[in-house]
Amino acid sequence: MGSVDRIAEPWGTRTPYGSGGEWPVRVDTRLDDGLDEADVDRWVQSATILHSNGDGLDIAVKAGRIVGVRGRAVDRVNHGRLGPKDLFGYQANNSPDRLTTPLIRRDGELVETDWETAMTAVVGRTKELLAERGPSAVGFYTTGQLFLEEYYTLALIGHGGIGTNHMDGNTRLCTATAAEALKESFASDGQPGSYTDIDHADVIALYGHNMAETQTVLWARILDRLAGPNPPQVICVDPRRTPVAAAATVHLAPKPGTNVALVNALLHEIIANDWIDCDYIDQHTVGYDELEKQVADCDPDWAAAVCDIPAGDIRDAARILGQAERLLSTVLQGFYQSHQATAASVQVNNINLVRGMLGKPGCGILQMNGQPTAQNTRECGADGDLPGFRNWANDQHVSDLAKVWNVEPAQIPHYSEPTHLMQMMRYVEDGSIRFLYVSGTNPAVSLPQLARIREILSQERLFLVVQDIFLSETAQLADVVLPAATWGEKTGTFTNADRTVHLSEQAVDPPGQARADLDIFIDYARRLGLKDKDGQPLVKWTDAEGAFEGWKRCSAGRPCDYTGLTYEKLRGGSGIQWPCNDEHPDGTERIYLDGEFWSSPSYCESYGKDLLTGAPLDPVEYKAMNPSGKAVLKAAEYLPPHEPPTPEYPYLLTTGRTLYHFHTRTKTGRVPQLQSAAPDVWVEMSAVDTEQLGWSEGDVLRVSTPRGSVEARLRISSIRPSTLFLPFHYGYWDASDGRHHRAANELTITDWDPASKQPLFKSAAARVERISLGDGPSAAPTTTGSKPFAHGLVPDTRGGAQAMVTEQLAGEESRE
Repeated sequence: MGSVDRIAEPWGTRTPYGSGGEWPVRVDTRLDDGLDEADVDRWVQSATILHSNGDGLDIAVKAGRIVGVRGRAVDRVNHGRLGPKDLFGYQANNSPDRLTTPLIRRDGELVETDWETAMTAVVGRTKELLAERGPSAVGFYTTGQLFLEEYYTLALIGHGGIGTNHMDGNTRLCTATAAEALKESFASDGQPGSYTDIDHADVIALYGHNMAETQTVLWARILDRLAGPNPPQVICVDPRRTPVAAAATVHLAPKPGTNVALVNALLHEIIANDWIDCDYIDQHTVGYDELEKQVADCDPDWAAAVCDIPAGDIRDAARILGQAERLLSTVLQGFYQSHQATAASVQVNNINLVRGMLGKPGCGILQMNGQPTAQNTRECGADGDLPGFRNWANDQHVSDLAKVWNVEPAQIPHYSEPTHLMQMMRYVEDGSIRFLYVSGTNPAVSLPQLARIREILSQERLFLVVQDIFLSETAQLADVVLPAATWGEKTGTFTNADRTVHLSEQAVDPPGQARADLDIFIDYARRLGLKDKDGQPLVKWTDAEGAFEGWKRCSAGRPCDYTGLTYEKLRGGSGIQWPCNDEHPDGTERIYLDGEFWSSPSYCESYGKDLLTGAPLDPVEYKAMNPSGKAVLKAAEYLPPHEPPTPEYPYLLTTGRTLYHFHTRTKTGRVPQLQSAAPDVWVEMSAVDTEQLGWSEGDVLRVSTPRGSVEARLRISSIRPSTLFLPFHYGYWDASDGRHHRAANELTITDWDPASKQPLFKSAAARVERISLGDGPSAAPTTTGSKPFAHGLVPDTRGGAQAMVTEQLAGEESRE
C-alpha cells in the first residue's frame, strides 16, 4: 500500500484511464507489521469475501498463518486493487476467540464436546422429527459467504434428501429483490451486465446504490473514469449525500418509500420525449402498451410532490438517461430493502429496455448483490429455488433435476414456491418447524423485529443448530454449535455480481477441530443415510473439486452453465464469467446480446408474479403473455408506504451500511483497523433539522419507533430533512462498557416485499429525542464512511479531479 492510509483514503490514489480506454493495473498489498514480501513463505490464490465485488487477491502465508494479502493484477474484476475490508479483513481469521471445538447444551449451558457427540445429537433429532412429523418440521437457513460447492451440497441434502421446502439464505435480506427483478423482466436470474461496462458507458445511473462504501474497488473504477478522458455522467438516487451523490451530475434524494413514483416519472419523460428504441421494443419486448399507459400521468411535477424533490432535477436526470448512448444502470439496497422493492427495481430494468441498452459494451443492468457468494445461493438452490435456475412450477424442470440427482421427482418439493425466511420464522413460532439448521449467519442481530426473533429462536421445542466461526448471538441460543472453517482455510469457488467465478484455494489449516462447511454437510448426509433411488449415497463426492464437478452436471444446459470451467482452468489467471461452455469456452462478458433472452415458456426459471400482491403467474398465463420468450416490460403503480410519519413519529428512518463493516461485524468488528474506523453506532440527521432543534454534533440521541429504540451519537449530514439514518451493523457482542447495545433492526417493521419477500429496512416512522449533550464533533466516532462524508468532505469528481478524502485519520500503525 506504500504510504497511503487506506482507512482514510479507501479508494486509494487515482489511476486515470488512458486514451485507449484501458483501466491501468495497480497492485495493492498489505502485510502484518514488520513483514515484507521476502518474508512470505507462499502466496495462495483467492478472492475477497467481505463484500460482493469479487476482487481477485492472493493470500500471504508464513509459518502456517495468514499474514497478508495482495491484489491479483491479472484479474478482470479489480486489476490488482483492494479495498479496506480486503486489505485488513483477513486478520479476523486469526482471532483468539474462534470456535475450535463443537459445543452442546447441557443443563441450559453450552459446553465443549466432541464431533461424534455433536453430530449424533444433530442427526438423531433430525431423524426423530422426520419420523414423527415429516420433512416440513426441518428448516435450513444459510449465508451469502459459503462456497458454491457447499451451497449445492446443502441444496441437495435439503431438497433431494430430506425433501423440505423450508430453505433460505440470508441473501433474503439483501439480494432476493435482485433475483426477483431479473426474473420479472427476463424470466431468469443472471446479471445482464458486466463490470467492464463501466469502461464504456457514457452514463452510469446508481439507484439506491452507495457503491463508494459497498463496493469500494468498483467505485474506484468509476473515479478513474471520471479522472480520465471522456468521463461519464453519473445519476445518483439516494436520500443521503453519499460520496456517489457528491460525484454525480444529478443527485435525486427522494423521500424513503417513493422509489416507484420517481422511476415512473423518469420513464414518463423518456417516453414523452421519444427517447426510446421503437425497433428494439417491437422486436424484443412485450408489455410496452401497458407500461406507456401506467406512466402517462406520472409526470415530474406529480413525482416531485410525492418524492419531495425538485421537478427540474427529475427532468434533468431523465434527459441524461434518455440521451445516453451507452447506459449502465445499477441497483442495490436503497431499492431492495424499501417499499415496493421489486416494482421499483423492475422499472429500472424498463429504462434500459425501452432504450435498447442491453448486450453491448457500456449498455447493461447490474441488479447488484450485497454478499460475496449471494449469486451462488441462488443458482445452486440454497435459497430454496431449484438448482440451475430451474422452474419449480415446470414439471419437466423438476423431472430433469430428479434425473441429475437420481431421485424420484416427487421427492423434490415443488408443490408451492420455496418458503421464505420470515415465513419460516412464523412456522418456528407456531411450532411446525422444530429443527432449524443455521450456517454462517446471525439472525439474532440481522433480522427485523429482533426481540420477537430472539424469542422464537429461544423456544424450548426448537432444536437449533448453528454452524459458524465465532460464538455469535445466534450461536449462544443454539442446542448444538459446530465450529466451521472460513475463507483461506478451505477450497472452493464463488461467483460475484457480474457472474465472475473465482477459485479460492486453502492457504492454512482451520483452527483446532474446526471443519470446512462442505465436510460437515457431507458428514451430516452420510449419518442421515441419505440415498438415491438405486440405494447409493445421495451425495456422491467427498471433496470440493468433486462437488464442483457434480454442480457442472447440474448446470449443464441451463443459463448458469459451468460445464466449460475446471479448477485447473481457474488457477493462475483471472476469474471467468458464466455461462462458460463449449459455445463460450472463455466465458461470457454480457448476456442477452441481440435480444436473445432465456425467457421462453419451456426454458425460463420463473413465470413472474404480480408486483403488487406477489401472486405467481401460472404457465398458461405466462405462455399467453410471452409465447416467443421476449423481455417483459412490467408496469407498476405507485402505492404509499405502509408506515407513514405521524405526529408522534414525524421522521422517516432508513438503515444501511458503513464502508468499514460487514453485516453484524462478526468478522470486521474483530479487525483493529476497521473497528477503530467505525467503533460504534451513530444517527444521521440533516443540518436543517438539527438547527431547528438546537442540537449539536456528538449529542446522544434516542431514536424510537413503535417497536423499540436505539441510543446513538448525532452526526449532522446532508441527508434529506425529516429523515434519519442508522447503520445496521451494531449489535451486542462487543458491549465492552457493559451496556446493552441495541441494533437498528430492532426498530424496523415486520413487512416484506410481496414479490421478493425481502424484508423492508428502509422506511419506518420514527421519533428522536436528545438524552445528553455531546462534546462536539470529536465525540462522534471518526469513520471515513460517515463523519468526513457527513461534513461534506467528499470528492467532487465531476471535473475529473482527484478523488481523495480530505480528512486524514490516524495511520494504520496506531490501529494495531
